[in-house]
Amino acid sequence: MNDRIIPGVLAIGLGSALVLAVLVPAVALTYRRRGRFGPGELAVLVAVPVYGLAVLGYTLLPLPQVDAAFCAGRTAADSLQTRPFAFVGDITRIAARQDATGVRAWLANAAVQQVVLNVALFAPLGWFLRGVFRRSLPVTVAAGLAVSLLVEATQYTGNWFLFPCAYRLADVDDLIANTAGALLGGLAAALVRPRSWDAGADPDRPAPVTAGRRLLGALCDLAAVWVTGSLLGSLLLAGTALTGYTGGPLPDWFDTANTVLGFWLPLLVFLVVPLVGRGGTVGQRAVRLRPALPGGVPGRGRRLARVLLGTGGFLLLSGPSGALGVLGLLWGIAGLVGLRRSTGHRGVAGRLTGLTMVDAREPARTAPADRPAVPDRPAAPDRSAG
Repeated sequence: MNDRIIPGVLAIGLGSALVLAVLVPAVALTYRRRGRFGPGELAVLVAVPVYGLAVLGYTLLPLPQVDAAFCAGRTAADSLQTRPFAFVGDITRIAARQDATGVRAWLANAAVQQVVLNVALFAPLGWFLRGVFRRSLPVTVAAGLAVSLLVEATQYTGNWFLFPCAYRLADVDDLIANTAGALLGGLAAALVRPRSWDAGADPDRPAPVTAGRRLLGALCDLAAVWVTGSLLGSLLLAGTALTGYTGGPLPDWFDTANTVLGFWLPLLVFLVVPLVGRGGTVGQRAVRLRPALPGGVPGRGRRLARVLLGTGGFLLLSGPSGALGVLGLLWGIAGLVGLRRSTGHRGVAGRLTGLTMVDAREPARTAPADRPAVPDRPAAPDRSAG
């Protein structure tokens, strides 16, 4: 795997993990500000961190191997190129050394590739700022220039003096190409015209319960448990290191504590949340849904049963050991099919417990509607003898 693929792979992997980590608060915040979280919002949520990490990866990786000869013969002048459009001469010199001519020769020219990649790297930034966030073209270009200047300064200072000397060349031509890329991305946004990130539905108006909304809520449920467990497990490992662990065998109690903190405690909290207020799991609350009965708010026992027959059952069967992983997988598939095909997308758990799923912004009825009042009958005449 070459140096041009590794940063992209790392950006996708780390970016996906970051999206999973912030999924629940991002969905909840977007629903409360915009009234929805559709495919467009999801695409932006995924693309922004992946793109940001890609910029870092392609401008700072690969990291050098620091040794005694790392900075030998290096000076500050060797790490800075201040002559604008020097790449034109580089392209010409490389072309003169090549035997081939034509389009293929230009595409194989390393200096051409460098310029094209620098333009392409910042084109998404211009597209995001102009097309999604609806910033003006001057602001978009200025932001591209500022970000590129920050990158070049980072390269010139050896990642802000993290390394004893610079290992990448800070190049004014990169600054020009990056800014041009942001400009081209902003101009392209005028042609594609993506939906504005600022436009949205009324956040206080109830919306239909769709299969996509239910699926997003279930994904948020899984993310809440997995991310919380991973965070607690990482804190446990860090605490163990502070107590004297130096890379040898872990203490005997570590596996048990890791299972409790990394799985059972997050699962317990997950099962308790639907018992509070009008119900709803973490994910259902994020997408503003709640379980309901035709006559009002269901009791805690029925709410807990619904969770155990739904996402909670999938988590329990999957478990930390994975012993029942196949059964958990079948449980999850059945839940997805039921969620998709059931009336009102109530799912298998809703059908078994008699609960429906409604928008949480709808007013809750605590009792069935009153029957129409029956008018009082007139009093019977007094027929007693007087």
